[in-house]
Amino acid sequence: MRLRVRCICLLLALFLLAPAPASAAEEEEAFDPELWESVEALASPEDVAARVGAAVLIERETGTCLFEHEAHARLAPASVTKIMTMLLVCEAMDEGLLTEETEIVCSARAAGMGGSQIFLKEGERMSAGDLLKSVAVASANDAAVALAEAVSGSEGAFTARMNERAAELGMADTCFSNCTGLPAEGEHLTSAWDVALMSRALLGHERIRAYTAIWTDSVRDGAFGLSSTNKLVRFYEGCTGLKTGYTREAMYCVSASARRDGTEYIAVVLHAESSAERFEAAKLLLDYAFAGWQLADVLPDGPLPPVAVDLGREKYLQPVLGSETRLLLKKSEAAGLRRELDLPEAVAAPVAAGQALGSLRLLDASGRELAVVPVVAPAAVPRLGWGGAFLLCLRLLFTGRP
Repeated sequence: MRLRVRCICLLLALFLLAPAPASAAEEEEAFDPELWESVEALASPEDVAARVGAAVLIERETGTCLFEHEAHARLAPASVTKIMTMLLVCEAMDEGLLTEETEIVCSARAAGMGGSQIFLKEGERMSAGDLLKSVAVASANDAAVALAEAVSGSEGAFTARMNERAAELGMADTCFSNCTGLPAEGEHLTSAWDVALMSRALLGHERIRAYTAIWTDSVRDGAFGLSSTNKLVRFYEGCTGLKTGYTREAMYCVSASARRDGTEYIAVVLHAESSAERFEAAKLLLDYAFAGWQLADVLPDGPLPPVAVDLGREKYLQPVLGSETRLLLKKSEAAGLRRELDLPEAVAAPVAAGQALGSLRLLDASGRELAVVPVVAPAAVPRLGWGGAFLLCLRLLFTGRP
């Protein structure tokens, strides 16, 4: 009898001391540095392709893609969705619809959101800046809905704008059904490629970097602490953000950005098996980019030479590059970069704005062509009328100069 009682007590003790199953929000926060070390067998982008559902690596300024795996597979993104939410909030601030100091009153709907949250109360007032910080750092669903309602009047109207903006950015694989990424009725899917596109757009807003690179902070005058869901912010040199996500359907996702020496890369990882694996995969892709590539100035030594305009209302025009002023090159290519300019000394009027005038060829040390950049007219130069042509002839006749 005593033995049976002891066994029952032991079973009860084990049950009471056993950890409770993690909620979606708790799993999002799960991070074990030792586990991170255990997945460092990932040694190349090909290893990433074998271990995650989808991945993309791009350089932010030029949009150059360095690696992709199942880039257009339509997958659930979880809270990575909030990249678009933050983008629309930043654009609303740029348009003057609200400022970071604008006080927003929390609705019953926002206060009722589950998952990761800052536990807003209905009627509570909080600045748009603190709400945006709560979304960027702690992935707060209640803060995201409060912002959505402030920008568009309702989450439904805001979601419609999310889909419009996605179409404007060329995100052909995407359909949003809410602003949080929480499981909901309706289609809510995107792709690694589309996540890279909206991440690139968001990082074009300098204001967001003040939030996405935060490791720990607080709101409510320090009464409520925030801790970043993106562990790369602390553990990866130059990390600038950007957003993590987890649901059982989406698994572990991250869009990770980092900047060093003026070059910024974005690594998107979707549907990883564990939190540690998504971060290690993103870290490996970023390491690959920083180790092997660099931005090179197309024109390192000042402006292009002017071009004369025969019979034009302007004597000269100052040509400009018709595309990027910087190119992403392999470091081995950039080391011996040579430039060959093909540009006439004069062109005949009229000249149209954007008209091709010549080209600038970029060659590596062996003479292999890396890129051809068009050289164009920056503005239109009309042809001289009869009166102007007559005066030009007189000047030539009496002064010998046009």
